[in-house]
Amino acid sequence: MRKDKCVIIGSGLGGLACGVFLARNGYNVTILEQGVQPGGCLQCFTRRGVKFETGMHFIGSAKDGQVLSRMLNVLEIRDNIKLSLLDETGYDVVSLRGDRYKFPMGREPFIAQFSSYFPSQADNIVKYYDLVKKVAEASSLHSLKHASDAVINTEYQLRSVNGVIEEVVSDEKLQNVLVGNLPLYAGEKDKTPFSMHAFIMDFYNQSAFRVVGGSDLICKALISRLEHYGGKLLTCRKVTKILCDERRAVSVQTSDGERFEANYFIADIHPVRLLDMLDTKLIRPAFRQRILYVPNTVGGFSVYLHFKENAVPYMNSNFYGYAGDSPWGCECYDRDSWPKGYLYMHFCHTENPNYARGGIILSYMRIEDFSAWNNTTVGCRGEGYEEFKRNRAERLISMVEKDFPGLRSRIEHYYTSTPLTYRDYTGTEGGAIYGVAKDVTKGIACRVPYKTKVPNLYLTGQNVNSHGMLGVLVGAFVTSSELVGMDKVYKQLIDAEI
Repeated sequence: MRKDKCVIIGSGLGGLACGVFLARNGYNVTILEQGVQPGGCLQCFTRRGVKFETGMHFIGSAKDGQVLSRMLNVLEIRDNIKLSLLDETGYDVVSLRGDRYKFPMGREPFIAQFSSYFPSQADNIVKYYDLVKKVAEASSLHSLKHASDAVINTEYQLRSVNGVIEEVVSDEKLQNVLVGNLPLYAGEKDKTPFSMHAFIMDFYNQSAFRVVGGSDLICKALISRLEHYGGKLLTCRKVTKILCDERRAVSVQTSDGERFEANYFIADIHPVRLLDMLDTKLIRPAFRQRILYVPNTVGGFSVYLHFKENAVPYMNSNFYGYAGDSPWGCECYDRDSWPKGYLYMHFCHTENPNYARGGIILSYMRIEDFSAWNNTTVGCRGEGYEEFKRNRAERLISMVEKDFPGLRSRIEHYYTSTPLTYRDYTGTEGGAIYGVAKDVTKGIACRVPYKTKVPNLYLTGQNVNSHGMLGVLVGAFVTSSELVGMDKVYKQLIDAEI
């Protein structure tokens, strides 16, 4: 029996998930990766014996029966990765000018904790929590319900995070605390839709975990399942062209001139990069122009911390620190005001560690700050670039040390990455940490469809649905449903063993 061929461009989580699911369902899958190392944001790197995460720092909703657990079961990798549960009494900690607020898992603990912080807002906290749940469950794949609530979906995709929260919660400080996890989606005031906030809050509030040993183990597990079903992943294969006839795509061509023919093609890349590969009348100029001008999220600056041995107790939560009274506007800075905020986390190198070996500090940074080095490549940017990074790293460490006194003296080494690093390793436009940005002021103009005007060419990855583990996997299953049918996707998710 002939198997339909599917070529997938890019081996990020979206591409790998599509590849495994389609291979499991009878497709002949080949994934082409331009880099030496597959995985996209699942990649890790090791320096002086310490392993560092680059993108997938923690995941949620992975307890038995929860949505991510079921998705991992469908992809047949749940038993191949070890997860470490974050602190159930405070998986996230938000600090505004030194005042700390813990986010516990679960509805009742969350409501009780925040009602103790803000007694006068107890009723509004219930309303807020239940609204988050209502919006999250309106999405069919997030809730594993076959039918979505289109009215709820549409309404809260078109209303801003701050606009909705200000209606529900009257206390300004509580409004700001509730959006303390903005770095998880690079939210912008009056622009980011409330639905984005709701999906992420619900995702982690159900349960939150770190991957023991690094998220590249997820990548390795997916590749193993892909190969089990006869699929293959080829690295150092940079796709430069997608060749079409008058009706459809017929093959892709790599930088060395090799061609790969297929019945279907899926691109796990930024949509602007996809358009660079396409020269066909099937893509109309108006669509091309719209995609070229979709907004992207801000970039990020990362400091990877290698701690001295047994010097830093393992922190089983994520810490968001802000210099001011509000998390909003950290992307708007000048030379003197940066950084306005940060996200600080530890890596889980083994089960139940007493001490951390490594950690990361993340803060927003625009790629425009690096215009002098825009045309350089990794490892060849010069001393001026290295000095700029050292200066910014020292400033960021100094800010974190205000919340964690003595941290600097416990650091053995540190390493840095910038939006240029992210751009060159992941291919995202402008080094954006989460790719295409959702913006309620632009409506559908900033939304990227799964289907292109080339009938057998599809998109997947963080740009078409949402970023993060759940957002990308939801997108991968939707993209895959274009080939196998949504009924089959739902059946396999619902039937996934608990």
